[in-house]
Amino acid sequence: MTSATAAGGVTPPAAPKSRKSVTGTRRMVAALFLLPALVLLGALVVYPIGYSVVRSFYDQSGDGFAGIDNYKALFTDEGIRTALKNNIFWVVFAPTVATALGLIFAVLTERVRWGTAFKLVVFMPMAISMLAAGIIFRLVYDQDPDKGVANAVWVGVHDTFAQASAFPKAHPGRESPLEAAGGGAFITKSPVRVGETVSLPMVGVAPDLMPDGAEPAAAPKPEPDKVTGTTWQDFTRGEGVGTLNRVDASELGYAGMRIEAVKDGKVVASTTAGDDGTFTLPASADGAQLRLPDSNFKEPYNGLDWLGPSLVTPAIIGAYIWMWAGFAMVLIAAGLAGVPRELLEAARVDGATEWQVFRRVTVPLLAPVLAVVTVTLMINVLKIFDLVFIIAPGSAQDDANVLALELYRKGFSEDQPGIASAISVFLLLLVIPVMWFNVRRLRREVRR
Repeated sequence: MTSATAAGGVTPPAAPKSRKSVTGTRRMVAALFLLPALVLLGALVVYPIGYSVVRSFYDQSGDGFAGIDNYKALFTDEGIRTALKNNIFWVVFAPTVATALGLIFAVLTERVRWGTAFKLVVFMPMAISMLAAGIIFRLVYDQDPDKGVANAVWVGVHDTFAQASAFPKAHPGRESPLEAAGGGAFITKSPVRVGETVSLPMVGVAPDLMPDGAEPAAAPKPEPDKVTGTTWQDFTRGEGVGTLNRVDASELGYAGMRIEAVKDGKVVASTTAGDDGTFTLPASADGAQLRLPDSNFKEPYNGLDWLGPSLVTPAIIGAYIWMWAGFAMVLIAAGLAGVPRELLEAARVDGATEWQVFRRVTVPLLAPVLAVVTVTLMINVLKIFDLVFIIAPGSAQDDANVLALELYRKGFSEDQPGIASAISVFLLLLVIPVMWFNVRRLRREVRR
């Protein structure tokens, strides 16, 4: 429709404007800029997914159509079933514990002056690759307490309450007056008498493994109305050096060795050898046999088998939590910064304790953030591979198996690409609902 101008003329209709996108950019230009990214996305994501779906329906050679046989193997193959069980364990515990620790760290560090420094330390493992973290924790979980930090701490705590024996390899030598008493203990072949001395020579402990307090052994001296004796390492370096069953100058006493006097199966007296191996028993030991109880010869406690079949999965989950608790803490701390402080103060004014404020106010307000963190970690653990592959030794890798690791093993070690493709499709199907839930929640938050 035309309109009149001030001069009585007629203005021509305005030319239609070219359509633009919401941001004001021409759609053709936007499409040209997006094209390289779309090509890469198709080549690196869409095509591999499509190829994996198709390949999962073919046999090992790729020539014969196998139908759903490869998918049946997901529930019949023992290795895949173990991997699926471990994945469920991972999904239930790893995200939950990591999120809970992140929440605790975020709340507690908000009240301390050095909270920023603490957050930096906790978040620092995120800068380490999974490969490096796996190597670190492979050493941390080493069985040898001299190498593995976990067992060094565990053994230190254990030995504080139950001291390990210093003579685990000790045993009677040739022509010894001692004989085995069963259960790892040793006993004299004949009874002892007061006023006499008793020699209890033993061998089997390397000189460099003797207790630090051990001193050169001293020959026993008789005392009236008492039984005296010496227990020592009856070994001198060098061929033909030293006399059997007699204390020599270079031989060390068994400091701390426990000796019991036994009559009719009952302990009537007991003592502990001094630093030079000498000991004294009262007159009640007259006519008794001397017994060295098995507690003298127990093997030292070497801690837990962290990478054994029963503990390997929880141990690897511990390494994962060490890495990702900082990630959870940072996101939760960001959400906590947006919580209205007046609500917290109002709850405190109404008489709520700090625990009640945390449980009834802070956590409900942080529920959206906690959900996002938990779901993100669930997606992450569904495809966990490198930590398990590096930390679990070959002997325990079957017990620590997860779906991503089994995919690798089927595809490369066992040359079964059809089953490997089926596992990858199955993993994709497991991840899609979790991703959909996360995206849906994020959109809901945007609308608010």
